[in-house]
Amino acid sequence: MGHLERLTGPADLRELEARELDELATEIRDFLVAKVSRTGGHLGPNLGVVELSIALHRVFDSPRDRVVFDTGHQAYVHKILTGRADGFDKLRQHGGLSGYPSQAESPHDIVENSHASTSLSYADGLAKAYAIRGEDRHVVAVIGDGALTGGMAWEALNNIADTVQGGDERRLVIVVNDNGRSYTPTIGGLANALTALRTNPRYEPLLDVVKRRLNGVPGVGPAVYDALHAMKKGMKDALAPQGLFEDLGLKYVGPVDGHDRAAMEQALTQAKRFGGPVIVHAMTRKGFGYDPAEQHEADQFHGPGPFDALTGVETPKGRIWTDVFNDEMVAIGRERRDVVAITAAMMHPVGLDGFAAHYPDRTFDVGIAEQHAATSAAGLAMGGLHPVVALYATFLNRAFDQVLMDVALHRCGVTFVLDRSGVTGDDGASHNGMWDMSVLQVVPGLRLAAPRDPARLRELLREAIAVDDAPTVVRFPKGAPPADIEAVGTVGAMDVLARRGDRDVLLVGVGSMASTAVEVAERLTAQGIGVTVVDPRWVKPYDDAIVALAGEHRMVVVVEDNGVSGGCGASLLQLLNERRVSTPVRLHGIPQEFLDHAKRNAILERVGLTPQAIALSVTEEFAAGLGDGDAERAPAPHHPADRA
Repeated sequence: MGHLERLTGPADLRELEARELDELATEIRDFLVAKVSRTGGHLGPNLGVVELSIALHRVFDSPRDRVVFDTGHQAYVHKILTGRADGFDKLRQHGGLSGYPSQAESPHDIVENSHASTSLSYADGLAKAYAIRGEDRHVVAVIGDGALTGGMAWEALNNIADTVQGGDERRLVIVVNDNGRSYTPTIGGLANALTALRTNPRYEPLLDVVKRRLNGVPGVGPAVYDALHAMKKGMKDALAPQGLFEDLGLKYVGPVDGHDRAAMEQALTQAKRFGGPVIVHAMTRKGFGYDPAEQHEADQFHGPGPFDALTGVETPKGRIWTDVFNDEMVAIGRERRDVVAITAAMMHPVGLDGFAAHYPDRTFDVGIAEQHAATSAAGLAMGGLHPVVALYATFLNRAFDQVLMDVALHRCGVTFVLDRSGVTGDDGASHNGMWDMSVLQVVPGLRLAAPRDPARLRELLREAIAVDDAPTVVRFPKGAPPADIEAVGTVGAMDVLARRGDRDVLLVGVGSMASTAVEVAERLTAQGIGVTVVDPRWVKPYDDAIVALAGEHRMVVVVEDNGVSGGCGASLLQLLNERRVSTPVRLHGIPQEFLDHAKRNAILERVGLTPQAIALSVTEEFAAGLGDGDAERAPAPHHPADRA
């Protein structure tokens, strides 16, 4: 039996000898490759932190000492070391392990938000709380150099350093996992500075010896030591910009080879003994120990789907929504030299790599800094260009104030393209893009488009980029797009996708749910219920034609892959109320709850966003007499729980 099979928790690590720990590291890498090759997941980041994670759990006493992982996609090894290896057969699947830390899984996990650059703020608060409560507990934040490109991390560092200078010593250790990459190579001046940090970690003991001896010499003492220390610091800063952290007043240890477990343990032990905030700079390699990952130029197997463990060849995924956007951006860039592109450390995942290859001078990767991306885009627009900012839908939440006050207030022509909108599934609660259409409803002047198929994505993207006096948004989901759904007619700017029988139900299918609405119509027609299906294309603002159309039907049903509160259905309901249209409105969207990880289709089924569930709901209401003179006319949101 290997060491991994006998591992039940961090305490077991302290019983192993050096040779056994090296064997365990090899076993963990083999285990990760075998498991992730079947399920998909974040492989490269975890292969790079095996020795670092073992050292962390040998030096610190989790869960009494708290370990906070920034972003969290490098926590697989932590899960293994805390007794969860058995759960990897169902990694990121319903009922299985989350791909990120999870409070529901283990007391060793405390922060499960997988948005980047947050760990230092969490750790600062935890360390302050333990200091105030008089608890002798350490807090360790593990943050990658990519996450340090986010402004929130530096806000935290500024506050941590300010408290240090004020004399408040807290037991806080910040491990900078420096692999030179986020998804792809880390961008910016910080990355360049970290690359140059190569100082001797043994200079501090030497200075201590010098200080003790000088203080013992009559007439010399502290003044001469201070002068020598200043000279030493000047020489050190001239050779490498270690002062990046030390000038803030933060103790610095490193750089340390993050794949040398013994060296990592020594550095972490030194940091632990110091008693106040310390930065430990660990140099690692993403994908370390697995040749296909190390040689993968794009992202070192950051988050592959299922693949062949021997060759590293991924299972073909087929064409996805992102590919359609990628191709169209290249075409638009060729036609309009004023179009520029911005991404936040996700060039390939959001489909801007094609644009970047063709037009590198018009492509800007700002690092994990969505706020800066939005306001920088406003500046580009003010300068006469049209920026396209491509993000995951869930990450736009982080830049809401900038969209509102920096872009919209100034009527800047900026187009935000939101990939992975709606239910994304595998990555869990923090990655579902179910908030954007709700939060953006309150932004004055902003226009929001939701394409139903590839043809509409190309069409609406061009319409959005043609708007130069207001922000525009185009959103699309994760995965493979459907075949194009051609309209059978138009009403105003809306597409009519089906007209069947009497005008009983007006089905409004928003974006990717338009195909679902068409299937619902088929089921309702089979029950003798007349249906009109429309795709509004632009859901903010709605075309005025929808008001008259709603008044001609007995019921309006809105189907969207957004949170039901404040979304497209709620917006239409408000519009009809303002126009004194009394037609009952039923809302079918995502309930306002944090959704557990599972496949997208499984989640849609659970929340009732399937053709069967929606058709059943409408049929039941008609069977109960909706539309008759005595029927209840007040609109009410609906999802399956309402019938429980």
